[in-house]
Amino acid sequence: MAEALIALGLVALGGAVGSVARFWLSGVVARRFGETFPLGTLTVNVTGAVAIGVLAALLLAPGTHEIGNRTLWAGLAVGILGSYTTVSSFSLQTLALARNGETGRALANIVLSLALCLAAAAGGWLGTSHALTVWGVR
Repeated sequence: MAEALIALGLVALGGAVGSVARFWLSGVVARRFGETFPLGTLTVNVTGAVAIGVLAALLLAPGTHEIGNRTLWAGLAVGILGSYTTVSSFSLQTLALARNGETGRALANIVLSLALCLAAAAGGWLGTSHALTVWGVR
């Protein structure tokens, strides 16, 4: 029971941190590159995908899908990264592009988001796993 309450608190705290980080970074990218394409959301989601890959390599038991420290996972993956990355903004922005007749940009957003986020998560996981092996941690 106490561990569940700690995890809940870490999710809430992480949610505050992640949402503020998303708001800030997305705004910085939008001010720098404009808002004709949702590059801010794409940047947030790709960096979040790298981070979840790194975190998975660090916290998942090697060769399994078992989380080693569920409380830490709750705070970092669910709290921070769950509120940092955003499928809802991606969906709404893609829909807005399509409704405005910018079908090519809408499709580009879908393809880029899926391809880059999967590659980023895999890269974060594989790179971290390799580093842990080289450093003798695993």
